[in-house]
Amino acid sequence: MPPLVNGRWPIVGELRDIEVFASGRGIRDLPRLVELHGGKNWRKCKGFGYIRLDGGEVVACEIHWYEAHGVGKVELKVKEWL
Repeated sequence: MPPLVNGRWPIVGELRDIEVFASGRGIRDLPRLVELHGGKNWRKCKGFGYIRLDGGEVVACEIHWYEAHGVGKVELKVKEWL
């Protein structure tokens, strides 16, 4: 099952134009992430993709998330609807 954005909408297809824009101590939520999920070498990333809304409509958006080796993508959220 694909990861859910905002805890409710599945990603349709692949994320594209993925960019890491913060890592390590540059992440303000680093202590919380380590406490909740464990892991090391956290990165905050963004990318563009499509999500399927509750009514079945597929929309484009910019998605932000955190990821770490061995943990994967967590806390995916829509930052901008396109």
